[in-house]
Amino acid sequence: MNAPTTVRVGLDLDGSLESLDNTMTDLADALSSTGQCELIRFRTQSSPTSRDEQRIRFRRVWAPLWRRSLGSAIDLKLPPLDVVHVAGLATPPTSRVPLIISVDDLRPLRGESREHQRINQLRRAVARGAVLVASSRAASHEVQRELSLQRSQVVVVPPAVPLLAHTPDGADLVVNITGLDDRFLAIAPRLLEFVNGRDARVVAVASAAVGQRIRASGLNVKVLARRDARAALGRARVVLHMSDGARFPSFAIAALGASVPTIALATSLNRELLGGAAALALEDDEVLSVLPDVWSSDTRRSIMVAAGRARAVDFAPSTAAQAYLALYRDVVRG
Repeated sequence: MNAPTTVRVGLDLDGSLESLDNTMTDLADALSSTGQCELIRFRTQSSPTSRDEQRIRFRRVWAPLWRRSLGSAIDLKLPPLDVVHVAGLATPPTSRVPLIISVDDLRPLRGESREHQRINQLRRAVARGAVLVASSRAASHEVQRELSLQRSQVVVVPPAVPLLAHTPDGADLVVNITGLDDRFLAIAPRLLEFVNGRDARVVAVASAAVGQRIRASGLNVKVLARRDARAALGRARVVLHMSDGARFPSFAIAALGASVPTIALATSLNRELLGGAAALALEDDEVLSVLPDVWSSDTRRSIMVAAGRARAVDFAPSTAAQAYLALYRDVVRG
């Protein structure tokens, strides 16, 4: 069948599960601004927050089943659609239209944290014809391996990362922590020693549980929740992205877009997405050895700012919207 010129898309705003809070609204706004799709916004796990979001009857009844890829078909509860796109915990069945699932958080598929409910949920959805979307080539390989899928069953489309305002005179060392709280607590005293001589702060952006651990440690670290991530970048001089590579590095890319020089751990994901724009370090000692230069060298900072802004454009909401529109049309064609 031929894909329509204007695709009717149902987009679940309850996702994406990455390190810059929820950016699905950024994607939704970018899709709407293209004028190339009719967008129906809805939420599978929470109540609507604005008038332009479609209310789903009996959502609370179906939500637990949707987290197992079971229950009532979501497209029967929405206006006529050509495709449904979800990116969070829910992967509801569809009756008449294709389902696209963005898998942005790999932690439930990994090692000791493997959640068989999530694995079974995704396998069940794929068996019914759902298309899985990974955020990078490295993530795609991991999804294929852990779910025993073929390469053709996983598409790569990065999520939207908002382009934030330029940060001209930030003074904080902002550390984004995803999955490496023990490692942060080990290195934090040395980071505090570094900023104490520079009249600056160490600010940690972390989950509620990790934030509690940091506060309980007694370290003089300012802790911010994920919902405050964008505000933290507005006061950053340098960002340290401490991630285990299970999530797309949205925080680091947003920092690059805000002209904040960034240091990241050299995971395979970060090499693929941040290489050449951020300073990559294998070990904590390497982080500490490169930090003074990234903090103080005007020459290095200028080079990193220019490279970072150029890289961030590749992941801007407008770029992601065009990539997803192409995917929507391909899926509708069948």
